[in-house]
Amino acid sequence: MLCYILPFHFPDCSGAAGNSAGACIFTDVHYLLCVEILNSGGFLRTMVNYYLSNLSFSRSTILQRLRAELTIVIGDWFKEMPINQSTFFSHPGMLWGVARPSSAPQHVDGLAKRDYTHAVYRSPEASVLQIPPPLPSTEQLWDPLALVLLLGWIALHALLYVMPLGKVSEGLVLRDGTRLKYPINGFHSLCISGVLLMLLLGLGAPLGCLFELLVPLAVCAIAVSFLFSVYLYIRSFWVPSHALALGGNTGNPLYDFFIGRELNPRIGKFDLKYFCELRPGLIGWVVINLGMLMKEVELRGSPSLAMMLVNSFQLLYVADALWNEEAVLTTMDIVHDGFGFMLVFGDLAWVPFTYGLQAAFLVVHPQALSSLGAATIIALNGIGYYVFRKSNSQKNQFRRDPTHPSVARLETIATATGKRLLVSGWWGLVRHPNYLGDLLMALAWSLPCGFSHILPYFYVIYFTILLIHREARDERQCRAKYGLAWDTYCRRVPYRIFPYIY
Repeated sequence: MLCYILPFHFPDCSGAAGNSAGACIFTDVHYLLCVEILNSGGFLRTMVNYYLSNLSFSRSTILQRLRAELTIVIGDWFKEMPINQSTFFSHPGMLWGVARPSSAPQHVDGLAKRDYTHAVYRSPEASVLQIPPPLPSTEQLWDPLALVLLLGWIALHALLYVMPLGKVSEGLVLRDGTRLKYPINGFHSLCISGVLLMLLLGLGAPLGCLFELLVPLAVCAIAVSFLFSVYLYIRSFWVPSHALALGGNTGNPLYDFFIGRELNPRIGKFDLKYFCELRPGLIGWVVINLGMLMKEVELRGSPSLAMMLVNSFQLLYVADALWNEEAVLTTMDIVHDGFGFMLVFGDLAWVPFTYGLQAAFLVVHPQALSSLGAATIIALNGIGYYVFRKSNSQKNQFRRDPTHPSVARLETIATATGKRLLVSGWWGLVRHPNYLGDLLMALAWSLPCGFSHILPYFYVIYFTILLIHREARDERQCRAKYGLAWDTYCRRVPYRIFPYIY
């Protein structure tokens, strides 16, 4: 059947309207492909040979007549075998084929009036000031395939987590004097995931269908996050008091549910917070980006330079985080914060479906990028990455071994706790140089989307607010912990994130 052979080039022609002659509209390229396939298979051979051999007909006349004939024939086929956007086919030589519409970008916005953000970036205007779309129907929010994909993805990474790959590191000392052990194999999981994705693409898996599944996947991720958080909250009442997070045991059920009561919830040796921190959500973000790139290939034949830059920048960011996975053991998320809805939702839903907004935007709103513009954006991302990585590496090395040659000569301030504060190197420039690098990279991720819409800059705006808020929280905790030494540090390093600005 022709729809088996060209599954990505047929609109949904099922139903009464789809059976009419005018319901299936094809481009010239699609018609010529149909002619070649039908002619080689013996279908309409006489008609094709007649039209193409008669030189008195112009090309436009030939195409017009072919449209009429092919539409009638294909319409009859669809009467016998209706298809819809969620139908899966199998065919010799093609393992998967999804009959999904592959029209021009202006037709894509009708696919997902599902939630405000996704509806906005898929609309032609992409304006955040437009009237919000009507509430979506249940059918638009729910897709069983999305739940299967999400749970399968989490299960895959749970399996990779427990595999004996990489080394095992110890975390910081807990209140009871013990140290927990963590497998450092996140980068291995990323590489294995990449190999599996390449195999699936080689077998013909339609990764571009993630574009249509974004909203159902996000809904499933939110639901899973909520149910998982309920489990974490309930189980926290059966753990010893020293296992609770200091900030998540207030007695206010809503606040404790949100912040998280238990500091390091584990099932045996499987650390639930550490697993969610960098695995399914962060690597899932990269996979969704790749799905957006493949969708653009379906629509336009090849990925744009802007799409490749966004994918490359964010892949570098994720790969760097997983390559330096051991550094997460000293972060606030692991050391101080309980594991509640805030972190669960952030790890499993917010990061993968919000941080990759630029790639999804570019599917519907392609952007032309000059060589000079691309070089400038690459340089900005490179500077941001350099500042981010160098400052974080310096901090982590100093925390683990202050006598290491790379940090032994840095100037420090003694504190009453026995620890010392860096006042030179990267941490003498501003109090949070890693935040500065993070924000420079965030800006570089948005710039390939151009300046005609503010929506692609949601991430950098949101992230700026987030980091300023986090910096204020850090200030309060450090002042309470280090006292006068922190005041001295602030006088030595007056700028918080942006040198000479803030």
